[in-house]
Amino acid sequence: MNDTLKITFLGTGTSQGIPIIGSKHPVCLSNDPKDKRLRVSVLLSWDTYNFTIDCGPDFRQQMLTHNVSKLDGILFTHEHSDHTAGIDDIRPFFFRQGDIPIYARKRVVKALKRRFDYIFNKKERYPGAPAVTVNIVKKNRSFELGGMTVTPIQALHNRLKIFGYRIGDFTYLTDVKSMEKKEMDKIIGSKVLVVNALRIEAHQSHFNLEEAMDFVNKVKPEKAYFTHISHLLGFHAEVEKDLPENVHLAYDNLTIEL
Repeated sequence: MNDTLKITFLGTGTSQGIPIIGSKHPVCLSNDPKDKRLRVSVLLSWDTYNFTIDCGPDFRQQMLTHNVSKLDGILFTHEHSDHTAGIDDIRPFFFRQGDIPIYARKRVVKALKRRFDYIFNKKERYPGAPAVTVNIVKKNRSFELGGMTVTPIQALHNRLKIFGYRIGDFTYLTDVKSMEKKEMDKIIGSKVLVVNALRIEAHQSHFNLEEAMDFVNKVKPEKAYFTHISHLLGFHAEVEKDLPENVHLAYDNLTIEL
């Protein structure tokens, strides 16, 4: 088994993406490709496996960009649209592979069933609709994916309980505003941490840049990458040059290996 974990940032933007439709903000008008951000998601690849964390409204475009022809499952952080709205675009994978496994807490599955009932309705299958195999993720319960151990990390997105995931030496978090110490302890020892840094000013449900840096300093990974970035954080190049040597802004299509 090849246990090298390849992480591809499919999208690193906040819920509206960058550029925002109709915006004249300088970052939205930037010609730097690193300032153009699709909705947030990562592709995790090892051995023969491909998993994504979340599938937002840019999912189809992201799969085409990276020539992904096989999908072994989707891990959901929470039910908000920028993390789930692309689920219908699993259809090509379903047609080739059959039911696509999804991993989420029970509340998130209920929300998906309400919004995408035709995907979950096995009794009255609509021709052409995809189907999924549901796996419920629970706090304090690790599980196996393709020989890798996945540990859910619970955080609060304002008051909403959400999951990040640790896979080996890699931890992925997004939409975090606060976290209990016992959950933070599960991250300690990660070589690479990905965490959200929305903007400079404080926000009610996301880390801003200062809070994200404080979180990194507490967890102490070897390297950290910020994601779920809005235009209000500033130009990629300007923010990046002011970060510590082991901390970076992620950008769409960045690939790292562990």
